[in-house]
Amino acid sequence: MTLAEKIRYLREVEGSLRGFDRPMTQQELLKAIKAETGGSLSQSYLSQIEGGKRPHMTQSTRTLLAKFFKVHPGFLVDDPEGYHTELTSDLRTTEGQLDVWLLQGSERFAHDHEVSEVLIKLAREADTRSCVLMLGEILNTPGLADRLFEALSPEAAASSNAVTATRRQSRGRVARAELNPPATTSRRRL
Repeated sequence: MTLAEKIRYLREVEGSLRGFDRPMTQQELLKAIKAETGGSLSQSYLSQIEGGKRPHMTQSTRTLLAKFFKVHPGFLVDDPEGYHTELTSDLRTTEGQLDVWLLQGSERFAHDHEVSEVLIKLAREADTRSCVLMLGEILNTPGLADRLFEALSPEAAASSNAVTATRRQSRGRVARAELNPPATTSRRRL
């Protein structure tokens, strides 16, 4: 990615973060830089950078833009020839992508220790994809997941069944209420 592409990308991200649903214009960017950092930059200089006519910028400009966009100043240079931002290991495989996705999910659900732990175990399996496909088949077989859960973890199944029953009762009350709305007390005369 060139410096010009990075600046255009950062304007796009900044516009999205500010709720514009579009990239910030160069003028909006310059006004925001002035208001938020006290620094200034000319529109023509920014345009030359974005247009690729200035492949390098001064250190003070790099520092100002890095401060505004909240990126490391070292990001604001052309990437070397052949540089790739993505990992080039076996994570490009379905297996690697699943493992990374599951580990990220375990971090997201860290507050639910049991779920987090299961996601980590699944990611550490030698053939994660087969495990996920097997889970899909279990869920496609009516009642099998419940029977397995009860057989492998009776205590957890009992508490889970109680929660499920409570939810079903709540849904039933809502459904009955929708079918039988309360009678109104006022009647119109015909």
